Amino acid sequence: MRPTTNDVRNIGISAHIDSGKTTLTERILYYTKRIHAIHDVKGKDGVGATMDSMELERERGITIASAATYCQWMDHEINIIDTPGHVDFTVEVERSLRVLDGAILVLCAVGGVQSQSITVDQQMKRYNIPCIAFINKCDRSGANPTRVINQLNKKLGHSAVAMQLPIGLEMNFQGVVDLVTMKALYFDGENGEAVRMEEIPESLLTAAQEKREELIDTASIFSDELTEAVLEEKDISADILLEAVRTGVLSRKITPVFMGSAYKNKAVQPLLDAVIRLLPCPADMKNEALTMDEGEAPITLSNDPDKPLVALAFKLEDGPYGQLTYIRVYQGTISKGATIVNARTGKKLKVGRVIRMHADQMEDIAAIPAGYIGALFGIDCASGDTFVSPGLNVTMTSMFVPEPVISLAIVPKDNKSQINMSKALGRFTKEDPTFKTYVDEETNETIIEGMGELHLEVYVERMKREYGAEVTTGHPRVAYRETITRKAEFNYTHKKQTGGAGQYGRVAGYIEPIEGNDFVFENRITGGSIPTQYIPACEKGFRQCMIKGPKLEFPVTGVKAVIYDGAAHSVDSSDMAFQAAARGAFLEAYAKAAPVIHEPIMRVVVETPTEFQGAIMGLLNQRRGMIVGSQDEGHMTVVEAQVPLAEMFGFSTVLRSSSQGQAQFTMEFALYKQVPQSISEKIIEEVAARKRNVA
Repeated sequence: MRPTTNDVRNIGISAHIDSGKTTLTERILYYTKRIHAIHDVKGKDGVGATMDSMELERERGITIASAATYCQWMDHEINIIDTPGHVDFTVEVERSLRVLDGAILVLCAVGGVQSQSITVDQQMKRYNIPCIAFINKCDRSGANPTRVINQLNKKLGHSAVAMQLPIGLEMNFQGVVDLVTMKALYFDGENGEAVRMEEIPESLLTAAQEKREELIDTASIFSDELTEAVLEEKDISADILLEAVRTGVLSRKITPVFMGSAYKNKAVQPLLDAVIRLLPCPADMKNEALTMDEGEAPITLSNDPDKPLVALAFKLEDGPYGQLTYIRVYQGTISKGATIVNARTGKKLKVGRVIRMHADQMEDIAAIPAGYIGALFGIDCASGDTFVSPGLNVTMTSMFVPEPVISLAIVPKDNKSQINMSKALGRFTKEDPTFKTYVDEETNETIIEGMGELHLEVYVERMKREYGAEVTTGHPRVAYRETITRKAEFNYTHKKQTGGAGQYGRVAGYIEPIEGNDFVFENRITGGSIPTQYIPACEKGFRQCMIKGPKLEFPVTGVKAVIYDGAAHSVDSSDMAFQAAARGAFLEAYAKAAPVIHEPIMRVVVETPTEFQGAIMGLLNQRRGMIVGSQDEGHMTVVEAQVPLAEMFGFSTVLRSSSQGQAQFTMEFALYKQVPQSISEKIIEEVAARKRNVA
């Protein structure tokens, strides 16, 4: 018998790089008997972790693509998505969180709340996802769970409360004290599979009682029954306490904290119990769709498998057997042989194979009911498409996709590589919305764009391995932008007279800088000096100029164009004439509007042993970095800076050599800022040289 929706948990495991997400997932799969042997992430046995099914992932010991699997624990079905920690693959985390009901935020007992933990937490906030925290690596030297809980409260603004106490730390980490049942838990057997329950050691009893009081105090806000029991000084049962904590978790007002060491097989089972007891089932979450018949008015979806279908395709993979589409069903059921409609294209599709995923293995099933995650074969769609029953006109909101900040020219070695490269690019751009590609009209080079050096490096490597496309890469290019800094008037007449009808259009107005928008067009024409039917042509003409700036052919942003006067001719005016007039007007005004170049500034966070702090700050300053702050965290120092992306190429190599290989950094896009004059001149020279080479 299939579990009911109440017995389902859709959870994600997300965290900073190297906090042990994939190792934790590996242990969960082992204890729930989905796998029968444990493999390490940086697998010395040559196998690698189950969830890192890509060869590249196993070699580098990092997760690149989020992987989905499911397992069973205490008659409950858990769908798990293991997500990458690297900010370059941030869209993988976004799209996973979009379809999950709950999450485990994994933190390192030594590193604590790190830069990427903050990003992941913001993503959870965006999709309103309840989470529990797991402090991993309690066996490492320097482990301090209490400090991590304080950081959760201060840095992330959580109301974090310990559900457990560690028994010993670092080398002496033996198990945990469960503050709900007030028992000590030890994990015996070769892989910690036997859970032994004992009385709490004498030395920890007072601390455990104090911590339990704190837990009850925090949880009592969410339960009248618990508050009553406290006031009447009754014994508080585990059920009442857990129910109160669950209410707090569902409203995101409390974050229960668990502790353990996934690598040493300690305290993973209590975390699984917590997933079942504290995280929401699909029915607990409110999911909304937009109805297209009523101007995108939101409607709440019901978790009923018998209602009309609403499902979201959140991830695509091109496997050896065709396109695999991961879907989350929010309402209704997708069955084998059923007809569904892609809400974006309006196309009807016939469902062939319906499957359930376990990393890169799959099993066929008959249907996916509401609340479940599964996959379909051979369905043509894009990432973020909504599937509905015929006759239903609703769509799910799509996820947030950041703009690429870095580009790279790639050149195939020979004709065979050219064909394979275009196949690979077709697949990668479909799978990953943050990876884009186009052909530069002037140089005829293929340009790939992405979120960072690692992002593009991984895709180039995958082209070689998975498609046998030998490509050479050019120098990375930064996504510069042009903008204007002052208001400039225009009054431009476009006139062309050849045999027959000519072209005539005059536009007058001004352009000015605008904050927070790429382009705004305002029509202030009165008295019909430009006939209404030509106004859209004027806007189109201006928009065409925004794609390539007149100064250096970078995209133009932050411009407001206002037209207040003009003239038309009864015979010679046309859409084409007014588009040309708008383009001429823009070029005329742009030169007078003091155009400048803007560059992407990255938020760079470096974690380094304290003795290298000075050297690291020097490195960042040399790269035009602005130090935002630094703080000591035990024997490590965290330095945060804003550095132009153009200066960050090759930074990882320099950083390693300056810190004896001990420092690591993360980088994500922060904002666009004006380029200093000296650098601006350099960029202008480079662009001119590139044009000369093409000519």
